Amino acid sequence: MAEGHTDIVAVEAVLNEFSDPETGRSLVETGQIGDLRIEDGRLSLSLALTTFSAPLWDELRSDVAQTLSQRFSDLRDVSVEIRPHHRPPEKIGEIGLTAKCVVAVGSGKGGVGKSTIAASLALGLKNAGCQVGLMDADVYGPSIPHLLGLSGRPDVVDQKLQPADADGIRVMSMGFLVPPGEAVVWRGPMLHGAITQFLRDTAWGDLDYLIIDMPPGTGDIALTLSQLLPLTGAVVVCTPQDVALLDAMKAVAMFRKVNIPILGMVENMSYFECCDCGKRHDIFGSGGAKRAASEQKMPFLGEVPINMQIRIHGDEGKTAGNLEDESSSRYFDTICHNLVRGIVDQRRKEPPLPSLSVLG
Repeated sequence: MAEGHTDIVAVEAVLNEFSDPETGRSLVETGQIGDLRIEDGRLSLSLALTTFSAPLWDELRSDVAQTLSQRFSDLRDVSVEIRPHHRPPEKIGEIGLTAKCVVAVGSGKGGVGKSTIAASLALGLKNAGCQVGLMDADVYGPSIPHLLGLSGRPDVVDQKLQPADADGIRVMSMGFLVPPGEAVVWRGPMLHGAITQFLRDTAWGDLDYLIIDMPPGTGDIALTLSQLLPLTGAVVVCTPQDVALLDAMKAVAMFRKVNIPILGMVENMSYFECCDCGKRHDIFGSGGAKRAASEQKMPFLGEVPINMQIRIHGDEGKTAGNLEDESSSRYFDTICHNLVRGIVDQRRKEPPLPSLSVLG
């Protein structure tokens, strides 16, 4: 612990130990430290952080404040403010999508709540402060429009499909293009064309995250995506019982076969807690996805219990309520935080992104 008078140079030396979550470079080197003041034992500063790392802002703010307080004994108070700043994404893939991360959400079988998890993940990232798009690639059974209360056909402006807006999330789905109740009967080449059009011809704008709700099973859409653009990775959703885990492992094998990294597993319908007696019931077993993730050396992102309100929100087209209801929001917030934390930790193992001064 430092003794005596704290000065700006000493504080900057400590701050130089912290890196920007997106670029991996020092916050000092990239000019992301601002408004640094020391007066009467009170230190205040601001951190300019991109919306990409929004789910980690509170964690980084707390770490910086705690470290400074521990290093300098003469400080009575440390105040750290987050100032969001925009670092535009580069175009990725041949289709020119401008997104920093593309995350596929898949499952080995239907009926495990994959679309609900995908929609809630997109909502959680958006609520944290990220710029988010949500693409429904489940061409045969598009659920995203219903879950988010969206309808109507997309407009076309300057030869670009205009995504629907769901509380600030840009959304595209086959459900906007096919009348309700009508079946889509397509072969592989038509599926490939539809997915390509959704990615290339939709006015997504600049995104931190594009979440893609995959069709269940091990079809060829994963192969199409791997050919069109470099995916950051995939999240696999399953329920705890063995029969679901067997199919989930097939989805894991599919993603790995087409060189899509596994970002982690989510266990949905983990258990049911009786609202009357508070007793926990493991209806589908317990902890199966967490054990499978450990055995396969994959991150476990979190669990979501059976919750009547989650079902009601989805049926009413109000899935955003999952992130507002205290009985469910903490589970989705944990999954979002663990996902972004895993992506950031993986990037730290790679060469840092180019330096970019943001404060001048």
